Amino acid sequence: MKKTLILATLATFVIISFKPSEITRKKTPSDVPKSEITVPAGFKATILGTELGPTRHLTVSKNGVIYAKLSKLKDGKGIVVLRDDNKDGKIEKTEMFGNYPGTGITIKNGYLYTSSNTGVMRYKLNEKEEIINVDAPEKIVEGLVDKGRDNAKPFVLDNANNIYVTVGSYNDPCREKGTGKGMMPCTILDSAGGIWKFNASKLNQAYSDGKRYATGVKNAVGTAWNNKTNTLFATIHGRGQFHDFYPQYYTPKQSQELPAETLYELKEGDDAGWPYIYYDQFQKKKIVAPEYGGDGKMTGGEKAINPLIAFPAHLGPNDLLFYSGKMFPAKYRNGAFVAFHGQSPELKKGYFVAFVPFLNGKPSGKWEIFADNFAGTDLVKPTGPIQHRPCGLAQGLDGALYVSDDLGGTIFKIVYNSRK
Repeated sequence: MKKTLILATLATFVIISFKPSEITRKKTPSDVPKSEITVPAGFKATILGTELGPTRHLTVSKNGVIYAKLSKLKDGKGIVVLRDDNKDGKIEKTEMFGNYPGTGITIKNGYLYTSSNTGVMRYKLNEKEEIINVDAPEKIVEGLVDKGRDNAKPFVLDNANNIYVTVGSYNDPCREKGTGKGMMPCTILDSAGGIWKFNASKLNQAYSDGKRYATGVKNAVGTAWNNKTNTLFATIHGRGQFHDFYPQYYTPKQSQELPAETLYELKEGDDAGWPYIYYDQFQKKKIVAPEYGGDGKMTGGEKAINPLIAFPAHLGPNDLLFYSGKMFPAKYRNGAFVAFHGQSPELKKGYFVAFVPFLNGKPSGKWEIFADNFAGTDLVKPTGPIQHRPCGLAQGLDGALYVSDDLGGTIFKIVYNSRK
């Protein structure tokens, strides 16, 4: 890795600054196939970079620099940086740094915050929102549970210096190993299956320094702070495996189409009900899980909160963004975009970005598909492999929407121009 070392002596201090290593681009936006992403009239989707590695969440600086987190290392690095230095809409330089994989990344209060699969750290930024020293991250919290399954640690910051970190469950239905019986109580909830709250500016925190903010949250990969309501929202992956131990209650079709993927507004102390209940989008009810005595019809979870939106099963909502820009038409302002990473047997569609209209801090209408065809093939009768899986969302200073893909390692930019 090439590094540029700048030494300057100021009184008795020595300041050392490192630049990320540059990587040779295999392809540029001009020589990759044109994006076939479908968007509403007036919108345009373009490719900024491809073959970048499994890009998960991403963030955009005030100068338009894109930082994306990789779930697996590429050339030994876990964060990719895309720069359009001359502001011509094309990426001239791609750099990489950080020796750890992960999912979460965002810019807030003069720092770039990122996560590994076991913790969260930050890098100090200069006035241009560029990292001062890529080799000197400050650890905020470490030692979070990582057992390989649903181990991403997405996070979000509020406006009061708190950071909320998802710790997903590594046991899909909280079953006793090799059986269809649920653990009672589900001891996994002590350290996973929830969202934990930490002090965003306190360094070297342990797991025990955090507070379990919300429980019964199986795996919330998409989290966002809504500045209009000043509350936390999350998209949660539903559980599966109904038919294997419970064929008397669930047909194979039901097992494919249940339960719902959900959008919640979470306040401190809330319980979303996992693993004891799940949300059935067809019955529109909270149903007792079969591991805990349910039969597919028995309702329960009286103390668990209700979801705001129930999406079809297995869509995999991997990011959530409240749109605050002015580029897009008025209907999109303050509404929520959701990046779906999977496909629904019910819809026979998937791998798209959806939009949920909001009014006064609540969903105000039916959700709709906003950007589609990331798969690049008909999911009913596929003629080839899946090309892209939307994973991360970010908003640029100008109001453009950025979408990352962790299959093809592609980053898309979506803009609006009513005159075109």
